Amino acid sequence: MPISTDIKAYHQDQAPADRRICDALAKSIDAQLKGATCKIWHRHPVWFLDDNPIVGYHKLKDCVRLLFWSGQSFDEPGLAPEGSFKAAEARFTDAKEISAKDLKRWLTKAAKIQWDYKNIVKRKGKLIRLDPPTPAELPAKPPAKPPAKPRAAKAKRGGSAAR
Repeated sequence: MPISTDIKAYHQDQAPADRRICDALAKSIDAQLKGATCKIWHRHPVWFLDDNPIVGYHKLKDCVRLLFWSGQSFDEPGLAPEGSFKAAEARFTDAKEISAKDLKRWLTKAAKIQWDYKNIVKRKGKLIRLDPPTPAELPAKPPAKPPAKPRAAKAKRGGSAAR
């Protein structure tokens, strides 16, 4: 999905060094997360899969923070825990600090390892893990429905109608 004009406008509002970081992150995220939607959410660029926030970034005072909503479950040394839920972050002060190899690996994990932030309010703050099956785990075709059980014939009531 092409990067939205709102996100491009967000980038334009940044200082040149921060804009380069944002541009590099957006380009990589957009290329890696096929089928994701992106928009400005809570004033920051965020990518979603099935309306569940996956990854985003925003300008802090001294850096640009890349945030993975489910990142604490990735078991990655380059990501630091953030907040009281499952998020993890990486911080950048220069676009050259972004490792394309690490970012690609993190984004691959982000698509596979998800916590259900979309329904966190409905569940009163409780997160459950969503693990979409890999293509190899999906059945080749839907399982056939078992044949319907034959119904027992109803006995006729009454008898002869003549009285």
